[in-house]
Amino acid sequence: MAITIGSFVLAMRGHYFAICTLGLGIAAGELAAGWDWIGAGSGMTTPEPPVSLGDTNYLIYYLSFALAVLTILVMSWLLSTRFGLAINAIRDNEDKAEAMGHYTTRIKVAAWTIAAFFLGLAGGIYGNMKKFIDPSDTAFAGPTVGVWMILMAILGGRGTLWGPVLGAIVFQFTKELFWTYLLGWQRVALGLLIVVIVVFFTEGILGWARLRWPERFGHRLDEERAPGSDAGEKHA
Repeated sequence: MAITIGSFVLAMRGHYFAICTLGLGIAAGELAAGWDWIGAGSGMTTPEPPVSLGDTNYLIYYLSFALAVLTILVMSWLLSTRFGLAINAIRDNEDKAEAMGHYTTRIKVAAWTIAAFFLGLAGGIYGNMKKFIDPSDTAFAGPTVGVWMILMAILGGRGTLWGPVLGAIVFQFTKELFWTYLLGWQRVALGLLIVVIVVFFTEGILGWARLRWPERFGHRLDEERAPGSDAGEKHA
């Protein structure tokens, strides 16, 4: 079932893909709201942990940290394989990747499944941290977590491994500052931050740093020497 839906959705591109995934999120929330086993429209309260665990905040912190490390390690390994090369090829130009013989839809379904696996684990930790799970708000958390995840990736640098990590740290730190010193105007300041990120940081922090100091990221720039210049004569 999941493979069928994934093949249907990921075969789309552009606006059609965005609208379809948006509709799937809303549909999932409505289906969960009618499922009595998970509380239906009333939501679900997570079970209380054993008293022997003491303060569960530390447990949630360590579980989140372990999941973050595991995710980075797995993604780093995947990007070093042929699968990672195929994903990058699809990202750069899907038509060319398909012309080279890659089954682009299958690869995208596999990537989507891997991402959903780790996102599901993170959602389980997040639900136990919040103590209450509302089906509609969780399936379509656009104004909060849904937007924040995208902004973290854009702020850090899309298409990079450490970009979302850096973006999450910077965004969370900035958000806490707004909530501390701009109480009452924090959402206005957060909205302005979103505009600044989208307009001035289209390449993200790592993307900007890569353009500013390419040699530190393993890129060598060959200086263009004009014919007849001193550097050109020495090079010759």
